[in-house]
Amino acid sequence: MSNAFPVTVFHNPACGTSRKVLAAIETAGLKPEVVEYVKTGWTRDQLTALFADMDVSPRDVMRRTGDLVSDLGLLDPAVPDATILDAMAKHPVLVNRPIVRTPKGVKLCRPVETVLTLLPD
Repeated sequence: MSNAFPVTVFHNPACGTSRKVLAAIETAGLKPEVVEYVKTGWTRDQLTALFADMDVSPRDVMRRTGDLVSDLGLLDPAVPDATILDAMAKHPVLVNRPIVRTPKGVKLCRPVETVLTLLPD
């Protein structure tokens, strides 16, 4: 079933929510492709495409906690999306997680139960 229903998890193993989402996918009998984006990084083009698939702006998926987001001044509503995208490409941890892609769509899976809407019935 897992090959017939591809699942990609953009995952940060240091995040409890991300670990729970991954466990929920595996409990459903699926073997997801796991992308540890903090290690692999992002390109601006990857993020742009992913956010387009999610129909969200970079600000919608920006992680708002931690010193880095404040230090970079990204919480200011006047900061343009292009600046946020550049910061996310340079500092992958600024992307909130986990993001899950399946044939049913792409979503930021917070809360954990959101992932259930992306899995087979």
